[in-house]
Amino acid sequence: MNMETPPEALRPASAAPDASLGAPVIAARNLDLTFGWGEGAVHALKDVSLDINKGDFVSFIGPSGCGKTTFLRCIAALETPTGGSLTVNGMTPDEARRNRAYGYVFQAAGLYPWRTISKNIKLPLEIMGYSKAEQEKRVKDVLELVELSGFGSKFPWQLSGGMQQRASIARALAFDADILLMDEPFGALDEIVRDHLNEQLLKLWARTNKTIGFVTHSIPEAVYLSTKIVVMSPRPGRIHDVIDSTLPKERPLDIRDSPEFIEIAHRVREGLRAGHADD
Repeated sequence: MNMETPPEALRPASAAPDASLGAPVIAARNLDLTFGWGEGAVHALKDVSLDINKGDFVSFIGPSGCGKTTFLRCIAALETPTGGSLTVNGMTPDEARRNRAYGYVFQAAGLYPWRTISKNIKLPLEIMGYSKAEQEKRVKDVLELVELSGFGSKFPWQLSGGMQQRASIARALAFDADILLMDEPFGALDEIVRDHLNEQLLKLWARTNKTIGFVTHSIPEAVYLSTKIVVMSPRPGRIHDVIDSTLPKERPLDIRDSPEFIEIAHRVREGLRAGHADD
């Protein structure tokens, strides 16, 4: 199959319903997920209801095992809910996956060491059947987007951890899905590199207007990046609070010293404490 697309713009390979007409891009209603059955059952998510709108940057924060990643995996059709409803661009998660509605960035970069950075980014495009010319163009575009131009011929082991994660983000962006799902992509990096990548991610989000779902354990990271912060309580994973950020879209790192930032971070921290108290 050869899927030619106009060279003047990166567009999704398959058409999807237009989510820009006011309906949420992602809509969960009373979502439940239980793994196993009987005495060995694990209730991972309970009664989760949430709307994510086009262009939102939504962070999910909570203790380990609270269902943050599980919810992200449900959106990506990597897990199947056992109750409630979930739509992505007005479709089931599985339909959205087949329509290439999202890119997924895992905790580890997951780059193949025997392929160059360019060839790692090309891999989903090869699977989707893009022409070689279109593959080359898209790889060039996304490498520029994540500020890795000139590193396409390098192998993953020749790049720092932060650069590898940027290459992983580039791979997720290569087919230009409107939704980017990120599962603790910077969790293993040191604070200096993490701060730099947070700044770059905000710039990337501003340039692309992607809808981003982002899992983190870091309160400062969640507050700095997000338009909306979803605070989750321990298993079974429930939403304890949804905080709409009042910070401006332009956010230098030193905004973290502002009273407004500290106030939002305090509310997140209090939500995490209260969620534990409710358990």
